[in-house]
Amino acid sequence: QVQLVESGGGMVQAGGSLRLSCVASGRTASSTSMGWFRQAPGKEREFVAGITRSLGSTYYVDSVKGRFTISRDNAKNTVYLQMNSLKPEDTAVYYCAAKSGYVVPKTVGAYDYWGQGTQVTVSS
Repeated sequence: QVQLVESGGGMVQAGGSLRLSCVASGRTASSTSMGWFRQAPGKEREFVAGITRSLGSTYYVDSVKGRFTISRDNAKNTVYLQMNSLKPEDTAVYYCAAKSGYVVPKTVGAYDYWGQGTQVTVSS
């Protein structure tokens, strides 16, 4: 079992920045890939960014490329999502997810473990 705890959400004005953190505990393996998803009211949960553990390869949805950066500190079992130039449409609950393996899927059903989510609200 893997437990994931997100933090760092909050309210910010458009153009501002936030950094989300996700701490993993339990049976974290060297081959675990991590992803950030978000879900806005009335919308489906969508992939935002992902990173592999071994090589640190990163992946992003087009709408956040150039604004968001995913990174990880394996020694701390922590994954970060640095969010810059935030827009009102980034408002959502952000979830951290983990799965065993060397690839980063972009589908919700592919992940084995999920955090409880952290709210990000961007005002115009």
